[in-house]
Amino acid sequence: MSTLAHTMMTAARSADSGLAGPGEIDRYPYAETPGVDRVPAPAWEGHDQDLGRVGRRAAGSRGRGLHGQLVQQLGQMIVSGDLGADRPLVPEEIGQRFEVSRTVVRESLRVLEAKGLVSARPNVGTRVRPVSDWNLLDPDIIEWRAFGPQRDDQRRELTELRWTIEPLAARLAAGHNRDELQQRLADMVEIMGHALGQGDALTFSRADAEFHSLLIQLASNRMLEHLSGIVSAALQVSGGPVTGCDRPGEASLGHHGRIADAIAAADGAAAENAMRQLLTVHPDVERVVPAPREH
Repeated sequence: MSTLAHTMMTAARSADSGLAGPGEIDRYPYAETPGVDRVPAPAWEGHDQDLGRVGRRAAGSRGRGLHGQLVQQLGQMIVSGDLGADRPLVPEEIGQRFEVSRTVVRESLRVLEAKGLVSARPNVGTRVRPVSDWNLLDPDIIEWRAFGPQRDDQRRELTELRWTIEPLAARLAAGHNRDELQQRLADMVEIMGHALGQGDALTFSRADAEFHSLLIQLASNRMLEHLSGIVSAALQVSGGPVTGCDRPGEASLGHHGRIADAIAAADGAAAENAMRQLLTVHPDVERVVPAPREH
């Protein structure tokens, strides 16, 4: 087994046991940080019981510190429709009910504004924006939609978009001789093979995500690289590799290997065809986006 394969599999086992390896939290943003203070479950009563209900449901969500968790909670509430379009958001009320400082609320709302979820105007205040204004390519919004009422639409739209992005990326990647990236692509296939043999779905999933990220880098198209977050988000919200199979299998591994071989051989047509086969959803497999993990 290569050193890279051993390193990734060791890191995956550490994460599975709750022990994050060096730099792992940044590399895999859906991991939990042990010991991070969490936003307490707010006891919201009275006329705003919907907000209280959603706040309690989201209190276990991942996040780095109070700021990250508040962004996560409010974002989920907006995307799920619990906070509808044009709904006013009063910073003082949010701070009191989530028991966070004014600074945390202000910075959280700025993040949500950058994602197109809210707008802040003088003499009007902060209000929820309609879906047409959201940045639907934002990885956080993709995740929130995937775990909310729009989960089926999000799954379909992600699949359709990947069909547009990745076959083209595979064809372009075969036209560029970048030995280092091609070797790393082959390494990911090796890691996936070892993980499959050991029944290690976590390592397989992470190597799969890295494979698709490297593929887009190999395409050497900056606009495609800008869309790489969509592919990463699609892999994350699926709970594993989006390959037309519910679990890692020999078929998925074989398609990845054929893509890597075609790119190494500078065969763009074969690389594109292998990617299309990888993305094909078999009619006898019903893919569903799983519910959010409980922590």
